[in-house]
Amino acid sequence: MLFAGPCTGLRGLLCLRTVRLVSQCGTRSNVIYTQGQSPEPRIREYFYYVDHQGQLFLDDTKMKNFVTCFKDKDFLSFFFTRLRRNESGRYQEHFPFLSLCGRERNFLRCDDRPLVFTHLMPALSGTKMGALRNGALGSGDTLQRLSFCWGGDKLSVPFQPESLYMHPGSGRVYHPCSEHLGGVGLIRSALAMELSPCFLYPPEAGQSGQPTHFLWAGQQHTLTNQLSGWFPPEDEDEPGEGGVG
Repeated sequence: MLFAGPCTGLRGLLCLRTVRLVSQCGTRSNVIYTQGQSPEPRIREYFYYVDHQGQLFLDDTKMKNFVTCFKDKDFLSFFFTRLRRNESGRYQEHFPFLSLCGRERNFLRCDDRPLVFTHLMPALSGTKMGALRNGALGSGDTLQRLSFCWGGDKLSVPFQPESLYMHPGSGRVYHPCSEHLGGVGLIRSALAMELSPCFLYPPEAGQSGQPTHFLWAGQQHTLTNQLSGWFPPEDEDEPGEGGVG
């Protein structure tokens, strides 16, 4: 664990080195940074990356996996609740999001979306996901929440079943989030697979078409597909990436 708590920074914990960023498409860009660099007196800058499973890393971490990602929920909450679009004039093209922590600037890039929903939190303590799907809570319960970026109950939004959106090109599933975080959050693969049996499709399309409804907590929700407006039109024609999630 690199952080003892929020806003402690990385002073003395990192080997400062210059990094040439490799974009996710595999081509090298010309952006160069040094972790912990100080472009102005008493200002420090750090660079982070979020993968499609919602795990947060230092951007220059060579082996990105569960062992090397940040896990402290207090730090994750502090980082993501302060995350905004990067309008600082620095690194905007390569790190489109920025989390400010006092005199620290924490730049962020992402594999897909900066916010990734990782867990569905039951409305009642001890309630299992299967029971929720089967309508055990009845139609009036609205307390279910989606937790994001491994923050548990410190980072969550109300679950809106009707607002789920399955991208027709990639098959990934998305859910609304705050507009300052991009308006759309990705649902990580494991959770998307749990939710996939609840999608309903037109009889003539089978499961190869676009779902029209979502069956949840005893109700059949008509999908609004309003999130489609957040994706460029050309994205709709991209080939799939292995199905749901």
